[in-house]
Parts: sequence; C-alpha cells; structure tokens
Amino acid sequence: MGTVKTLHVVGYKNSGKTTLVSHWITVLQRLGMKVAVLKHHGHGGAPELPPAHTDTAQFLKTGAITTVVAGGGMIQLIQQKEHSFQELKALASSADPDVLLIEGYKKEVGDKVVLIRRDADWAELKSLSGIIKAANSEEIFADRMALDNWLQEWIQEATTDETI
Repeated sequence: MGTVKTLHVVGYKNSGKTTLVSHWITVLQRLGMKVAVLKHHGHGGAPELPPAHTDTAQFLKTGAITTVVAGGGMIQLIQQKEHSFQELKALASSADPDVLLIEGYKKEVGDKVVLIRRDADWAELKSLSGIIKAANSEEIFADRMALDNWLQEWIQEATTDETI
C-alpha cells in the first residue's frame, strides 16, 4: 500500500452522505481514478450478516473469527474483531485505490465535507476538526455540478495524501 487521497463525508442521518459518496464514486471513475469506501455503520449493532443458510454464516456461528469468500475477482471479508480506525483504512485501501472516501467517522482526523440538513446540524457539527467544505443537503440534488467541480479541484490540489 502507498499513499491515497482521503476524504470524509459526514453529517447526520438522512443528510445525503450515501447519495453524495455514490455519485462521487462515478465522478472519480470518469476521471480514471480507483475509489475505495469505508463506511461507518451508524445504525447500532453489527452490520447485517449473510443469510443463515450460507457457509459463511455457518462458519461464523461455529466460532470462526474471520471468513473470506473469494470468487470472480471479488472477495467478501467478515471479521469478528474490533479494529482501530487506522486498521479499517488499511483494509479499505488494500486494493490500492487513488481515493478513499470515508462515510462518517466524523470525530476521526481527516479532511471533511459536512452535509447540513438544517441550521441546528451546523451548530453542532461546525466544531469538528478538518472541515474543508460544508454543503446544504439540498445542494446534493440542486447544485451537484458545483460539488463535483469542488471535488475535482480538491483532487488536484489536495496536499493531504495519506500513507496507509
């Protein structure tokens, strides 16, 4: 692994984080960049597991701490272990992306785009470290081109490539 441009997209639930990250993946791919995503599961508890009838579910149920399923050029990794934020970024970056988009992890260090649904959100989020852009959730739909242009400028000017 080497260096990667890393950008957090943060905000409260239903602020448009997933919509913006998904859109930016396509924008960055059009620019010829490989993109990885690390998402914080902010819904409480563990992410949903594969269906109970699968081999993976059986392995986990009987005590495996890690399962890796590989095929068709894709892998699925499930681990029953708490990882540090740095370890999670390393896992997400293991395929050598040019850009790592991080959805959430608002308290972690890094450049951040903050999505605001209402004024009360900004009052609470403006104290986060690393804010380089704030956008109203409506801009994600109404003025997406301006956000895309901002992203392209950030890609070209970012001096914060991170060694992972």
